[in-house]
Amino acid sequence: MSNDTAKIPIERKRLDEASSKGVPWKKWGPYLSERQWGTVREDYSENGDAWNFFTHDHARSRAYRWGEDGLGGISDDKQRLCFALALWNGEDPILKERLFGLTNSEANHGEDVKEYYFYLDSTPTHSYMKYLYKYPQAAYPYHELVETNQRRSREEMEYELIDTGIFREDRYFDVFVEYAKAGPEDILVKITVANRGPETAELHVLPTLWFRNDWATWIAGPSPKPMLKQIESPAGSGAIEAAHTVLGTYHLYCEGDVPLLFTENSTNHRRLGLDYPDIGPYLKDGINDCVVQGRTDAVNPDRHGTKAAAHYRLKVDAGGTATVRLRLTGQPPVGQDKRLPFGPGFDETLSARLREADEFYRSVTPPSVSPDAANVMRQALAGMLWSKQYYYFDADLWLEEHRAHPLHHGSRQFRNREWFHMINDDIISMPDKWEYPWYAAWDLAFHTLPIAIVDPAFAKEQMDMMLRGRYLHPSGQLPAYEWNFSDVNPPVHAFATLFLHRTQQALRGETDLDFLKWAFNKLMLNFTWWVNRKDRYGKNVFEGGFLGLDNIGVFDRSAPLPTGGYLEQADGTAWMALFTQNMLELAVELTAYDPTYEDLVSKFVEHFLYIAAAMNKSGQDGMWDEEDGFYYDLLRLPDGGGTRLKVRSMVGLLPLCATTVIEKWQRERVPQATTALLARMRQMPELVESIHPTGPGHLGVAERGILALVNPERLRRILSKMLDEKEFLSPYGIRSLSKFHEQHPYIFHAAGQEYRVDYLPAESNTGMFGGNSNWRGPVWMPVNALLIRALLNFYMYYGDNFKIECPTGSGQIMNLFEVAKEIADRLTRIFLRDERGRRPVYGGTEKFQNDPHWRDHILFYEYFHGDNGAGLGSSHQTGWTGLVAKLIQLFGLLDAQKVLESGKAAASIRGKPEGEVQK
Repeated sequence: MSNDTAKIPIERKRLDEASSKGVPWKKWGPYLSERQWGTVREDYSENGDAWNFFTHDHARSRAYRWGEDGLGGISDDKQRLCFALALWNGEDPILKERLFGLTNSEANHGEDVKEYYFYLDSTPTHSYMKYLYKYPQAAYPYHELVETNQRRSREEMEYELIDTGIFREDRYFDVFVEYAKAGPEDILVKITVANRGPETAELHVLPTLWFRNDWATWIAGPSPKPMLKQIESPAGSGAIEAAHTVLGTYHLYCEGDVPLLFTENSTNHRRLGLDYPDIGPYLKDGINDCVVQGRTDAVNPDRHGTKAAAHYRLKVDAGGTATVRLRLTGQPPVGQDKRLPFGPGFDETLSARLREADEFYRSVTPPSVSPDAANVMRQALAGMLWSKQYYYFDADLWLEEHRAHPLHHGSRQFRNREWFHMINDDIISMPDKWEYPWYAAWDLAFHTLPIAIVDPAFAKEQMDMMLRGRYLHPSGQLPAYEWNFSDVNPPVHAFATLFLHRTQQALRGETDLDFLKWAFNKLMLNFTWWVNRKDRYGKNVFEGGFLGLDNIGVFDRSAPLPTGGYLEQADGTAWMALFTQNMLELAVELTAYDPTYEDLVSKFVEHFLYIAAAMNKSGQDGMWDEEDGFYYDLLRLPDGGGTRLKVRSMVGLLPLCATTVIEKWQRERVPQATTALLARMRQMPELVESIHPTGPGHLGVAERGILALVNPERLRRILSKMLDEKEFLSPYGIRSLSKFHEQHPYIFHAAGQEYRVDYLPAESNTGMFGGNSNWRGPVWMPVNALLIRALLNFYMYYGDNFKIECPTGSGQIMNLFEVAKEIADRLTRIFLRDERGRRPVYGGTEKFQNDPHWRDHILFYEYFHGDNGAGLGSSHQTGWTGLVAKLIQLFGLLDAQKVLESGKAAASIRGKPEGEVQK
């Protein structure tokens, strides 16, 4: 073995073994949801009211149909066997088996988890993981949280768990869970309970093992029933055998002489008032009833079933800790004459896996990054890795069970009935496993960028998965999200595919041609769907509805307009312009291997020119407003007239994102397409009148060309607003709506009603889209990342030949690399300690700012206050907010000169890992 090979991080070797040799290092991972209740998959109501059909109160008693949830848990990659924590403080009315939160109807700003938990660490193979849950010692205030939030108006902030005073005097437990793999199917579990309070306190800790119920008679094609049973074990421990006809046999060893409780993962129909017979006395809530209510008859005295828990009762001194150790293994049973499950090797392995995790993260973190930023980057990536989830949804079966299958007689109109082809059965990167425990198409594309830092193969698998026929509609539409697969998310998947392709080239110096061809062909289907379905009259201007931007506009863009007519959307049209640019670049890549793709380069260049000409049309029929120097949506009225909806929002900034540089080598690779483009420009000069000058005589640094919707004059005018701290430029990134509208709200009257858009830096004041999504002021990470990409592209073209005042009015002149870095620094600043030691993400919540047991644990929220950077919305949306890890890495490696030298490769450049030779 060479010296260089020996220094490759051990975790990197595991990744290679998993990818190239099929070693199942990823078979076990954090694949449980954190909320299976209240999801569309589990909704069997007549009216599609998922939240109220299957409530949190039902979850402990009702068996799930399509998945499982748990606290800090793991499962195999098909979620057949699950392991998670259950806790009881002696005061709560129920075991803490899963996270509690409010539904849409219960909260003043929509659904929201009301717990404090943190994904502290994870390697990409999950060889080491660490999780923290903060559990109050007093009774959890379930009713108080619901009642207080229901009383509050949309103008008031949410009432959070910490606001109840339950953490006063630090009367809570920190419950840490660590997982370390001694082998692919040999998992060590260490649970550490720290009593942060002033007095000794008792905590019941119930590590729980159970099978997902796929054997019940109400399940179509049930499987053979598996079995958990107590078996003999080494002295001083307990053991549970888990036997499954497909998964095989596993054993859970529990250190200590501890009671083992058994029941069935089957619904308690009687408790729920359901008119079905129970299978027997031992049901899903049996362990809960035994521990909390003292009902020993609720668990099976014969010690077998399909759900089991070890019952530890820990008395923990004030300021002290207690530890529980377990081992879940697929290896044969261990006995007195063999190695013990909790011998010296247990702690040695745990320590080794942590060292290897440290080694791995050092290898992907630029040495120029501060320790605080490195901590933020590592926790962001850990959050993304913890947010993997097994997602099972067979739409053919689900629709049949709902009497809504369109191919069957007597089917009714119901949610997602046109997606009967779809079968999802995969590990998927989720936006947030509590609030969004279902994939969202455009979120997932953004997830792949930071995931590629640590696991490029998994990132590529995610994109590959979304384009498969089991997901992609035969029409070419990508499924948007579980509540309505037919809604429309921005088409950013070609962008992500191109990024992943370049990342692999940077890492391995090679092209996965099969993946590139396959993805391109599937993206062609999606592009055709957009052109045929979302360009209403073939004018090269696009709609799309809300396009992921929720309540950013005057109207609900997914509903019929109160004026009649339709919207020509600046964001939809800009997204499509970017789509064409990404597709033409993919076609250029493929042309190097197959010249037949060169014709498609010409096709996508022409598409871009037609879209640009339509979008940049002058006069009242165009989206560009010459007076304001900004792009707006155009409302088309039934009589054919039109009016611009003059809301200064992210909608008008997105045209900047449709920008890409064309390297000299790219033009040389497609000489016929280049010639055809020049000929078309001579033939139809009006196509290029309004875009950025391109072609001969307009080459930039290193003879780069450029395709951009905005010309230099419009670029300056838009940037002057975007970089104005009185408009879009927040201390923490680019706002989604201009602060101009704080004093000058946009008001539109239609059908006797007033429609209004105000600058709202924090939460939404409307119930649109559930009331918890707000693009009317806060900072959102994904669109900020695209704006940074656009600025870097412009810099690759201009170098120092284009400079602008930043911030506007400051007198400080920057080139566009410096502007991009300034925005990235402001975004990163959300999470970093400032000169006073405070993290803006936590706003005025003093416990998070000052307490040593809170202040360095980072939450990656859905969006951020437009003025003070405080985290808002979903508190674990590490998915696209995890992009901050990519920003930290990217600007830790890049400077202006490297960008100009590297060109297209700049975004996928990587540092030299510790001890590894740079490729």
